[in-house]
Amino acid sequence: MHLAKTPRAKKPLKVKSTKAAIYSKQSAIPSVKFEEQNMTSYSGLVIMQKFFKEIGLKERLNKCVRHLPNTRQYNFTTILFCLIIHSLIGFRKLTDVQYYGDDPMVRRVTALHSYPSASTLSRMLSEYDAKSVEKVQDLNRNLCLERIAKESLNRVTLDFDGSVLSTKRHSEGTAVGFNKKKKGLRSYYPLQCTIAQTGQVLDVLHRSGNVHDSNGASELVIRCVEAVREQNPDAIIEVRMDSAFFSDYMVKVLEDIGVEYTITVPFERLTTLKTMITERRVWWPMNGRVSFFEKKWKPSSWSKKSRFLFIRQKTAVQGKNPVQLDLFEPKESKFDYKVIITNKKCVSRKAVKFHEGRGYQENIFSELKSQLNMEYIPCRKWNGNKIYLLSNFLVHNLGRELQMSLSSPAKRNNESRSPLWVFEGIASIRQKLIHRAGRLTNEAGKIVLTMNLNKRFRAAFERLLSCQGG
Repeated sequence: MHLAKTPRAKKPLKVKSTKAAIYSKQSAIPSVKFEEQNMTSYSGLVIMQKFFKEIGLKERLNKCVRHLPNTRQYNFTTILFCLIIHSLIGFRKLTDVQYYGDDPMVRRVTALHSYPSASTLSRMLSEYDAKSVEKVQDLNRNLCLERIAKESLNRVTLDFDGSVLSTKRHSEGTAVGFNKKKKGLRSYYPLQCTIAQTGQVLDVLHRSGNVHDSNGASELVIRCVEAVREQNPDAIIEVRMDSAFFSDYMVKVLEDIGVEYTITVPFERLTTLKTMITERRVWWPMNGRVSFFEKKWKPSSWSKKSRFLFIRQKTAVQGKNPVQLDLFEPKESKFDYKVIITNKKCVSRKAVKFHEGRGYQENIFSELKSQLNMEYIPCRKWNGNKIYLLSNFLVHNLGRELQMSLSSPAKRNNESRSPLWVFEGIASIRQKLIHRAGRLTNEAGKIVLTMNLNKRFRAAFERLLSCQGG
């Protein structure tokens, strides 16, 4: 006896939209009028407002400048907070404040009825002193260290490099020095330390533009390593540097403070390296294009031998002759060479991959310059320019901190020490989150922010608000 099969339930047919539901005949250009409206272009600041309140940002900024006299209409905490908002929403020049200073959401976040003008911002920037710069720098460093301690990282990788900040004005502390892109312009040359695992700027050494890359580097290295070690004493600390920092003194400093390091070795200062490479007959393969050998060696002026890794990479030579499409085109290749000094005990392949990972720092510098106006010099006083630079670092670090507070690390420490989280850039955060139109209304004594209904944005927005503080 066979049982009859139960008929399957039919899926509902999707009804195609009619052309009338897709196309609109209302394409006329509307007339324009301007009137007072309690509307905002930055609705997403409400999320940042809540985040700033949770980490006590304004109170911590106040501790940095409480020693300064409050004889002005605006206090120094408010000015510093306004600079953070200025950079966060994507404006560059201080004079741009006239385009957003009347926005109700900006005023609500900064707790102001009247927003400071560009001249007020510039004038008060010039009145910050060295102590306030040091305090803000400590605040920025502590925010990064708190995340390291919270995650209990077993390895912390510090990358050091300088960045040229050019200006056409004669600001205090600027000087004409090495400037690859804008030759002859005066500049600053700050040395930054970034954390590879979190992609944050841990600390900075402010310098004039006419100093060498290694000027003052040892003091910054020691300060950063001691700060990380104090916060996370069990972590293994690693340092990566380029060839500008290569010296017997720097190697001795790194070994004395007990960190693992890799430093690029400059060929132009050690011609013996070229002889060692040309005389080498056996290169051990690392992959299809890269081969290596290592050697215990020291320059003649050094006190002891160190581990040197010699790497060569096979690269294609770009052909400059006309291409004959009907014939076989031979490919020419050449070798690019690099030498690294290290005290790491791992195999050569891992040491090389670790050192190459420092290239991510260039992505951080690129975002700081293109999206956070790191290169903008707002006033003629050096302390004011230092405060502006630190406010940009704070915005970058807070953007990363917001994302890290909402999710667990997406991966573990890999050989190249790439960030443990998959981060959105500050430009993406602005487009998707902050730059949203809305209207502020008072309903039964409660301020309500109303935005246009977009299901995807609403889901993300509500998730961000609910995750904070949870």
